[in-house]
Amino acid sequence: MSTLTGDFVQTNTGKILIIDDEREICKTIADVLRDEGHRVSVAHDAQSGLKLIGREMPEVCLLDVWLPDQDGMAVLEKIRNLGSDVCVVMVSGHGNIETAVKATRLGAVDFLEKPISLEKLLMSVENALRLRSLRAENANLRMRMEKRYRLIGESKAMLQVRETIDMVAGKTSTVLITGENGTGKENVARLIHERSQRSKRPFVAINCAAIPEELIESELFGFEKGSFTGAVQGKRGKFEQAHTGTIFLDEIGDMSLKVQSKVLRVLQEQRFERIGSDETMDVDVRVIAATNKNLEEAIKRGDFREDLFYRLNVIPIQLPPLRERGSDILEIANHYLTAFSSEEGMTAKRFSAEAERCIINYPWPGNIRELKNIMERLSIMVRDEVIEEHHLPEGLVGHQGLPNSELAELGKIDSFRDARTEFEKFFILNKLKQNEFNISRTAELIGLERSHLYRKLKAFGIEPEGERKADTSEGSC
Repeated sequence: MSTLTGDFVQTNTGKILIIDDEREICKTIADVLRDEGHRVSVAHDAQSGLKLIGREMPEVCLLDVWLPDQDGMAVLEKIRNLGSDVCVVMVSGHGNIETAVKATRLGAVDFLEKPISLEKLLMSVENALRLRSLRAENANLRMRMEKRYRLIGESKAMLQVRETIDMVAGKTSTVLITGENGTGKENVARLIHERSQRSKRPFVAINCAAIPEELIESELFGFEKGSFTGAVQGKRGKFEQAHTGTIFLDEIGDMSLKVQSKVLRVLQEQRFERIGSDETMDVDVRVIAATNKNLEEAIKRGDFREDLFYRLNVIPIQLPPLRERGSDILEIANHYLTAFSSEEGMTAKRFSAEAERCIINYPWPGNIRELKNIMERLSIMVRDEVIEEHHLPEGLVGHQGLPNSELAELGKIDSFRDARTEFEKFFILNKLKQNEFNISRTAELIGLERSHLYRKLKAFGIEPEGERKADTSEGSC
């Protein structure tokens, strides 16, 4: 493609609108832009230019500051108020710094003075087209992000969660999200960030349970070179990385008391020190925390700081387990089944009535994470268009709920938390029996990590080997 000078190479073409009352200048600019492959429209007054913006939707507009019917700055404001995504480059024969600054504040992406250097003109148009492309890409990414992390379901509990997110997203208050593993706590945190005024700033997540206690402090606050053995260079911590954005502290109930005190200080004072440094650093972050533990009980045991709990629990969001969202289960299952089939380029599948019944009756101890994993497996492994009951994993089939004897026992329990614990114990024990007490196979079947299943067994006082020997003759419910 032709160029005007040896220093500039045009790499992008687009639809350009020129609004200028000087016809000879308009013709010259239009001819140059057309030679470079652009599609060009021309208007000689503000009214005609605004109509062309609405009708032709140009990507770049070259707008003169002085027009016969309106001031160019006023036209710039009207373009912005129209909601148009056109990138405006202001042009003036009497430009000054004050005018250029005002134009930039009103949304102009560049300011050119007459007589216009053709090289600067083409460079400005090129940059404007690139900027518009980046804006469109960012908008698309944000839309995909919203879609990826959106909350599916119309159950009363989820409607309440969405209402809370809408109310708090634009605020700066700390949020504490509670719920079982796999209920979507990080999704909620990301939604809050994406809908906040910090959405264009960093979102930094850290799983406090996944990092050894001796490393969590350095991960959160960073360290200076030489501050400990192996620190061959300094490192920025998560709080520093999240400056002006949001930090998500997942599984905060697993954080040591020592680190809790430092996190409390950041919340109170918005400042901290790297390990090995005496320099205090100011930081502006919004903190969203999450846990699957009961922090109030942890406070009574002395495992969690009460003052930190109140700092975090300004806006509480409780996520219900999937088994309590019966009306949402099929909708979520169909959503993931369609999404995974689409990603793999396969025809969308559907469930038979019998398969739907199994999916609804299954208690989903691994919650949405378990359901999502199974839907991905079905989208790949089932070749038929209709997913029948026999296609489902064995654990999903034939679930009839608790036997009458178990229901009677649960009916004697007054506390919802205790009843839930007893049900989990009953469910896990029976799944272990079905799988001959194979921990790995049971963990995969019910959608829990092997280490998490071991913790559950320990909490319930279940000894796999002993139980296996004692109960080899018993069947599952």
